Amino acid sequence: MAMDFFFEQGMNYYTSPPLDVGMVESAERQLGVKLPRAYLEILRVQNGGVPFRRCCYTDFPTSWSEDHFAIAAVRGIGGSWGIDAQVGGSRYLIKEWGLPDIGVVAFRTPSGGHDAVMLDYSSAVQPDSPRIVYLDDDRVVHPIADSFEAFIDRLVRCEDCLDVARLAWLAIRLSTR
Repeated sequence: MAMDFFFEQGMNYYTSPPLDVGMVESAERQLGVKLPRAYLEILRVQNGGVPFRRCCYTDFPTSWSEDHFAIAAVRGIGGSWGIDAQVGGSRYLIKEWGLPDIGVVAFRTPSGGHDAVMLDYSSAVQPDSPRIVYLDDDRVVHPIADSFEAFIDRLVRCEDCLDVARLAWLAIRLSTR
């Protein structure tokens, strides 16, 4: 796994309760998937949150930029931000946003549903090795990485993405008032 993966310090947005085995088993049953080992290793350190590196360069334009997209957070398991949450979890987001039912929405993006980053199990060779895909508002599936670990390794820190998590959090706070 990428040994230099870190969450932003002092930003507890999008975090879930400390991870335990029962939470993982329950989420896997509910979602009908085997979660990648590298994803679970990160969640054992901190169960979701805002990553230090959150920009992924692409060879195609996105609604966000000519050459990259951003993630606002890694979604954990459990709690109101978890991939398994009844409202706001992966199953809910797939239905609400009209995403293809190919896997798990494992990352929060700043757009609030216009784009998504997912664990794609539709072509997985092994049950716990989904590829990572990006879907823009047109819902075209763009392969990004062959594994969770490879995706994490592609994330960089960039000027366009530095405040994306803070802005997404602020938008959520303002919309709930």
